[in-house]
Amino acid sequence: MAEEQAAGTQEKPQQQFALQRIYTKDISLESPSTPAVFKKQWQPQVSVDLGTKSDKIDDGGNYEVVLTITITAKVEGETAFLIEVQQAGIFMITGFEAEDLRRIVGTAAPNILFPYARECIDNLCVKGGFPPIMLAPINFDAMYQQALAQAQAGQAGGDPATH
Repeated sequence: MAEEQAAGTQEKPQQQFALQRIYTKDISLESPSTPAVFKKQWQPQVSVDLGTKSDKIDDGGNYEVVLTITITAKVEGETAFLIEVQQAGIFMITGFEAEDLRRIVGTAAPNILFPYARECIDNLCVKGGFPPIMLAPINFDAMYQQALAQAQAGQAGGDPATH
């Protein structure tokens, strides 16, 4: 019996999740209202949009995961700045069932990428002459569960890890 259990555990491929590389895929700062916006009182209305996508890049279990964050700051109805950052990583992910794989690329990988994207956004704000933006931590697990529930309810199509 112990031999059967040992044989059963050996049949399953070993689960691995490893970061291979982190890089900035795309970066953009637009400040269409400068320099006039600097004369206005800085009380911006800030909106944050984010999304993730993933692609299998080879047969060795490597996936590219891209976290896209877009920040729009408006002052008195005019766009002060628009920042978009695509922070990407290559992750080796092997031995997981399809559902667990989707969860990993939709939650664990973005959690790793987010601090890098946040720092990049902060630097762009400062280099653009604006006060730094302090992005709050994001609960990617909750976002994934929400996207999964929407997909199951038929309200949204596609893979929850791509939302």
